[in-house]
Amino acid sequence: MLHASRIVRSLGRPFRVLALESSADDTCAAVVDSSRRIWSNVIHSQHELHQAAGGIQPLVALLAHQRNMPSVVQRALAEAKLEMADIDGVAFTRGPGIPGCLSVCCNAAKTLAAATNKPLVGVHHMQAHTLTPELTSSTPPQFPFLSLLVSGGHTMIVHVLSRTEFRILVNTVDKSIGAAIDRVVTLLKIPWTELGPGPGLESFCAEGGPNNPDVHYPPPEIMRGQLAFSYAGLHSWVERTIRSSGGLENVDRRVLARTFQAAAFDQLGDKLLLAINRCRVHGRPVKELVVSGGVASNTALRLRLQQYLQRSKTHITAVFPDPALCVDNAAMIAWASMHRFEAGDHDDYSIDPLPSWSLDALTNPPPNIDSSAEHQKAQKPQSRHIADGTRIQKE
Repeated sequence: MLHASRIVRSLGRPFRVLALESSADDTCAAVVDSSRRIWSNVIHSQHELHQAAGGIQPLVALLAHQRNMPSVVQRALAEAKLEMADIDGVAFTRGPGIPGCLSVCCNAAKTLAAATNKPLVGVHHMQAHTLTPELTSSTPPQFPFLSLLVSGGHTMIVHVLSRTEFRILVNTVDKSIGAAIDRVVTLLKIPWTELGPGPGLESFCAEGGPNNPDVHYPPPEIMRGQLAFSYAGLHSWVERTIRSSGGLENVDRRVLARTFQAAAFDQLGDKLLLAINRCRVHGRPVKELVVSGGVASNTALRLRLQQYLQRSKTHITAVFPDPALCVDNAAMIAWASMHRFEAGDHDDYSIDPLPSWSLDALTNPPPNIDSSAEHQKAQKPQSRHIADGTRIQKE
């Protein structure tokens, strides 16, 4: 296989990467080059397959990825007006994510790279979310900065020192904000939009007039003053409120949905101010905050976080990627791989997915998948709601 660094030197043009993503319920492929040009970015969502069950069905998602990946790759190349001969490297989401789903993009990427003698890079999904503004912003954030990562599988605040150095400051002790949103949308029977349950909640809360002044659902205060997120309590509070009211038909669904959304976002803001203060006290002040992940596409969240930053009086600038690039996509995977390709650093074709992979262990990942009881016990995964009410590993 031709060494990637030699390819970069000999090209005389930007390095082109074909990237694949299938960590959850979106099948994605994209072509991006080292000049930050997005040649194509194809996303095939599975929302219509999972809405009836109220969450991701892992086997259904796996089979859909297997059906959709070939056509998604074909579309990405066609929209870019390129062929595999024009591609210089292949990247894919190595982890974290749903094990079976990750295997689809992993196997497809390894096969494409091996068959065409291209270098291969496996990417950490949350690293890609964090680095998205480098791809999309005319003035990318400067290291070090803070990153608030909010998605179906993650809720964390990370101190980003470089493209490969991450320090997790705040994590969730149970459920992610995205998982809680998925579950509450199901409990309140809120219709999904074509973009999924989170946008469904956003639309539902934005519709209609003001709340009924006679209806109040006081949310609980959860882990106030602590550097940790917890969304299982908010989810449980919604369940208890419905039950104590005698059923969903006796609840003002819009008031309850708006109260839940406000409480969920306020928890993010509260923890953000604590993290900012921690950085300041320890002599590591930051000037920029990157907010990314699927939940970051919510307009109300963006406004609320801006209000919290103004309250902090620290002159921190918030950076929000375009909403279309907050959701899972392969363009961000391609960009997160670029610095490795340009350095001539790539992975062996025998590389395995890593369903559990902590962001602060990015440069020292765990060994290839080990199903032993000892290995599984050592993992502390976050989770995302799936259809049968159980939870799936996401980190």
